[in-house]
Amino acid sequence: QAYLSYSNVAALTHLAAKPGWEITRTLDDIKIWTHEEGDALSFKVEMQVKIPSHLAFSLLSDFTLRQQWDKHFLTCEVLQAVSEEEKIYYVTSPPTRGHKFRDFVILVSQRQPCKPREPYTVAVRSVTLSAVPPSPEFSRSEVLCAGFQIHSGTSSSCTVCYFNQVTSGVMPYLAADLASSSKSIEDTALECIKFLE
Repeated sequence: QAYLSYSNVAALTHLAAKPGWEITRTLDDIKIWTHEEGDALSFKVEMQVKIPSHLAFSLLSDFTLRQQWDKHFLTCEVLQAVSEEEKIYYVTSPPTRGHKFRDFVILVSQRQPCKPREPYTVAVRSVTLSAVPPSPEFSRSEVLCAGFQIHSGTSSSCTVCYFNQVTSGVMPYLAADLASSSKSIEDTALECIKFLE
């Protein structure tokens, strides 16, 4: 478990630090970046938010609040509170066109900065839990590496970066629908800012 938590946070930190991010959209308070490497496509959504970073961290690290702003979350329940900093959640998502409802078992690891200038981190990855086997009604889906880094700005503002690494498996959906998926990313980011502020 300790290894999983460590690798969860390390994978997100590593993804965030990769060179070669390309900006694809800029709006007032939102920038969307993409990064392609082999068959992995990653998104980074940078949001300027007018609340202190510690508050954004506490709101974003509680995934049971996620349905309030992210329409990709139908339900979200805590399966296991592993520690103060680690929780395992069960999430269901609406179906993409012509597919079944999706479900996820995810580990969410939250970390406060150890040093000034370091971001707050909320890292997410799929885990397997024998208590929650895949069910026929749902298509069990996987989160490779996702999460938030929250960088302090002033005492009343911060920059929230959301990352998501997508496998080649979901690439066909995205490619077929890139215009609307970037629109959907934008809409979700706007909802996220509204929720936080």
